Amino acid sequence: MVTPRSTRLRLLAIGGSLLLFTAPAVAGGQAAAAQPHPDGVPLRELGARQGIRIGAAANPFVLEKNRAYRTMLADQYGTLTAENVMKWDTLQPERGVFDWSHADALVEFARKHHQGMRGHTLLWHNQNPKWLTEGGFGPEELRSIMREHIRTVLERYRGRVYAWDVINEPFRDEGGELRPNMWLKTLGEDYIAEALKTAHEADPDARLYINEFGIEGRNAKSDALYELAKSLLDAGVPLHGIGFQSHFRVGGVPEDLAENMRRFTELGLEVTVTELDVSIGMPAGEKELRAQADDYRTVVETCLAVSGCKGVTVWGVGDADSWIPSWFPGWGAALPFDQGYAPKPAYSAMQEALGR
Repeated sequence: MVTPRSTRLRLLAIGGSLLLFTAPAVAGGQAAAAQPHPDGVPLRELGARQGIRIGAAANPFVLEKNRAYRTMLADQYGTLTAENVMKWDTLQPERGVFDWSHADALVEFARKHHQGMRGHTLLWHNQNPKWLTEGGFGPEELRSIMREHIRTVLERYRGRVYAWDVINEPFRDEGGELRPNMWLKTLGEDYIAEALKTAHEADPDARLYINEFGIEGRNAKSDALYELAKSLLDAGVPLHGIGFQSHFRVGGVPEDLAENMRRFTELGLEVTVTELDVSIGMPAGEKELRAQADDYRTVVETCLAVSGCKGVTVWGVGDADSWIPSWFPGWGAALPFDQGYAPKPAYSAMQEALGR
């Protein structure tokens, strides 16, 4: 049974960007013998023909160990999103001490394979180091820390990362109120505008996004994000796009997805599906896989139908490296490639939507 959308999205997005450091050992063993050879034109090429980017979230730990993962990532996807390694706890685990090694590995892989690179994420309420969350900083010092982190990261990757999720999940899980995170509590709601301005100063060419879950259909949360975006634009704040995370359970793509996207693009913003997956109650049978394929097709067709939709990124490559089973036992099979990186019906549906 599919849960109500508000509940489903609240649950699914809690860990939507958190996981995957535990997956390599399992994924590597399962995929080592696999020889995936998807039929037809790769998704990245089909997307480019249609003027949109088809991407995937990438994990350098799996990338290093798993040949099938590397092959799929390089062959099929035109953009990469840093799944975890551009988050604050990885990049700046100690105050003033940056570890660029894992993020640099992804950026170099993208350069080598002629892929665009999306940065994820600069400000979030999760995956922050203890020195930051437990530092007891006042407004002046926290503002300085925030600005310095954003400047340092954006300047390092200037010209190599084309878009950033500057603000991730600024609203409460349900409803239309801003989330009471440390940024809001200490700096007030202007932290959003200040972060965007700082990012723009550091890299004027980067596309700057607010990324959120539970906004795919018209509801209180998407209405609140719309009003926030409009107010930022009216104030001249450099906001360029809205990320629709799009963590669904099978059958859960809202009917008004296109309509909802269009109201943001009518503000002059671009939109991107940033974290797409469609989970299935296990075991996944043929019927469920067909329904999942229909959902993937719908999302891609919606992006193509909305002028201003720039692309679709899936949250992982194959089911072996999906975050879903670890967070939601009994659910899985959420991605277009299976445990051995062989294509599923969802992959063919994406190809068909892109006009293979």
